[in-house]
Amino acid sequence: MPDEPLHDVAIVGAGPVGVFLATALAQRGIGVVVLEKRSQAHRHSRAIGIHPPSLAALERLGVLEEIVQSGVRIDRGVLRIRGRERARLDFTSTGARLPFVVSLPQLDTERILRARLAALDPDALRTGIEVRRVEREASSVRLELGGGAGCVRARLVVGADGASGVVARALGYPAAGRSYPHRFVMGDFADTTGDGALAVLHLHPRGIVESFPLPGERRRWVTHLPLDLGLDLDLGDRSTDAELLARLIAGRTVPGTSPDPATSMMTSVFGVRRRILPRMASDDGRLVVIGDAAHEVSPIGGQGMNLGWLDAEALAERVPSLLGALESPHRGRSPRLGDFERARLRSARAAARLSEFNMAMGRPASGAGFALRRALIATAALPPLSRALARAFTMSGR
Repeated sequence: MPDEPLHDVAIVGAGPVGVFLATALAQRGIGVVVLEKRSQAHRHSRAIGIHPPSLAALERLGVLEEIVQSGVRIDRGVLRIRGRERARLDFTSTGARLPFVVSLPQLDTERILRARLAALDPDALRTGIEVRRVEREASSVRLELGGGAGCVRARLVVGADGASGVVARALGYPAAGRSYPHRFVMGDFADTTGDGALAVLHLHPRGIVESFPLPGERRRWVTHLPLDLGLDLDLGDRSTDAELLARLIAGRTVPGTSPDPATSMMTSVFGVRRRILPRMASDDGRLVVIGDAAHEVSPIGGQGMNLGWLDAEALAERVPSLLGALESPHRGRSPRLGDFERARLRSARAAARLSEFNMAMGRPASGAGFALRRALIATAALPPLSRALARAFTMSGR
């Protein structure tokens, strides 16, 4: 197979973060190729929440209107104990220009982003292509492809292919982090709650129950999984897992709240870990990682995909000057990229702290511990603190 022309940027991974970056680069007239080993999309969506900073970034890509029309706009969230509202977060009080969260399954978000990328650069995305190896060359990076597909060379390579991705391995930085004992089970069901576009948290001594609206009159439910049940539940028997989830919800909420297992559209069991690399780029600036390839935080709080998008937008702004610096024979490490790393890792650490707080508030508690949580919630219901919490939970200012 003949060698391809040298690309400006090659992105490994065509999830929402990789496609966002490719679209942002194509908008700037930068040549980009996106390599994705999947031939088909995932069957289910874990990420659903799109926060105000990401909405603004998606607006700059020209897809905000379709995102909002396709999803559910969430203007506020409430916390209930035994069916009674104890606190409310009004997202319209955050001061953000787009003061709301959009709930939209990741599969739909990816579809919209891919369509926008195709409109800008129809040949950018290549699926069914696995990157097996990353080799540094004097003035480029060589990506060895599987299945006899040859290689791709680029001036800059960005890894958006997750924590175990090939670009993160090539960087070789040891990640700081830990795995948590917490386990959660989630599922999507027909919405019979009457809560409409409200996000609802049900606090209970045996663990929190989270409930979010989805398009098509559906609702996403998430709750803490008893440790003795393990992680072997998600084996493809959706009816069994749906019955378990409905039973857990029923035991932690008031009668009539739990969904009907027969309406289950998806269930999944997941664990939690925190992992943050000390660096996001190589010294020569030719390898960069973003999103989960650079940092993982708990899915509780829905910040992971949004962090990745903000990584992507910040990097896209710097790519033109970075490519110029890479072409200079007297280049040093770009100070612009150093600023990018510091800012994005600082944001990831803040997100990790918030997700750990969320987990601490939602895990099972003794009588005294639960009483303390109720006292904290009473304080959080006061307007000054509720506005600050609304800003934190919507990632405003990130």
